[in-house]
Amino acid sequence: MWPYFPELLAVPVPRYTSYPTAAEFQDGFGDADGANALAQVRSSASLYIHIPYCEKICWYCGCNTGAAGRTSRLNAYLTALDAELELVAARLAAQGAQRDLARISFGGGSPNAITPLAFVRLLDRIVTAFGSILPHISVELDPRGFTSHWAGMLGSIGVAQVSFGVQTLADHVQARIGRVQPRATIAQGVEMLRAAAIPSINFDLMYGLPGQTLGDLIETLDGACAMRPERIALFGYAHVPDMFARQRRIDASDLPDAALRFQMAAEGNAFLLAAGYVPVGFDHFALPHDPLAKAATSGQLRRNFQGFTDDSADVLIGVGASAISIFPDILLQNEKNAGRYRMRVTGGQLASARGVRRDADDAIRAKIIEDILCLRASDLSRLDEWQALADALHPFVERGLAQLDGAVLSPTRDSAPYARGMAVLFDRHRRTSARQFSQAV
Repeated sequence: MWPYFPELLAVPVPRYTSYPTAAEFQDGFGDADGANALAQVRSSASLYIHIPYCEKICWYCGCNTGAAGRTSRLNAYLTALDAELELVAARLAAQGAQRDLARISFGGGSPNAITPLAFVRLLDRIVTAFGSILPHISVELDPRGFTSHWAGMLGSIGVAQVSFGVQTLADHVQARIGRVQPRATIAQGVEMLRAAAIPSINFDLMYGLPGQTLGDLIETLDGACAMRPERIALFGYAHVPDMFARQRRIDASDLPDAALRFQMAAEGNAFLLAAGYVPVGFDHFALPHDPLAKAATSGQLRRNFQGFTDDSADVLIGVGASAISIFPDILLQNEKNAGRYRMRVTGGQLASARGVRRDADDAIRAKIIEDILCLRASDLSRLDEWQALADALHPFVERGLAQLDGAVLSPTRDSAPYARGMAVLFDRHRRTSARQFSQAV
């Protein structure tokens, strides 16, 4: 079991799905910034498509999503996606930049808020625009709206990985977060995916939910492992109602305290290891044969806005309202408002609206932070101030959470819940920011 050092978990920290984080994004970016970034692409990139709609809105959710509502709303959004895809592909082609796609990821919201036919048409437009054969495809799905038609379609186009938003199997906790989905619904969805020969299934699970007990979590993990998904992500719920108004429907007095949250994370980790899963970073798990587990054990694990990944591409192009693109020297986020997003792209402009530029120092820090979160050794000597930072790591080293051999930092497996706390020491922006973040565990 992980050792508990509450003093090292007291300060809220970013999740570090990028560095600099989205908290550093500024307004004032636009079409020219996106075009310049695309012109520099010289290797295969991955593509992320954001569908910001769900059939029902869950109270815990921190995603940019809204109720699907009218079919006309979804159709208008899909038309805008087509326009942006054409713009992105045309900008790449105009500069002779690389257009090959390493991966396509669909997220949201819930991509299955649209119909299977609309999804196939969207994928066809991507392949046509980029002149690419079908690469590795992954899709996030809401089990409540998943059908045999969806399963058959995903199987027919060769989708490699599907992620189900499960969160919890405890009925009373589901009611408290506005996401009621019987266990039978999840099991039926898994059966349909297996029948469609989907190679890898992921479950997103959460601890720290309102009214959730340790017994609830263990029962959920037991039920999840019985369905044997290839991957499990076990997240701590981030209650930030000032940022996401829908979370105000959750009774904060009903949330587990810090000590119980840690116990949930620790016992959840132990349960999944005992069930045969390989630890991936600080909160993901995968069966040994899955590519994500192989990436973790071979030192090839990466981290981006989709979490821990085995995607090796250095460029991620985000398409859709609020989608984020990752380029070596700049991070760009599209216009968040779906209406303004549609106006931008249908008017012939790339949708970049916010972002942050990355210099050489950021690149070094980003690599160190990624190494720490992936629980692998990192060379600190690339930073001029490495000795001072090594001193700052002393509380973690003396507690056996990391080792320092000269300038080489090596996290231990017990460091998993403290990884973000170590990573924040290398974040030069956190020294002055008062931005609110989630709990470290």
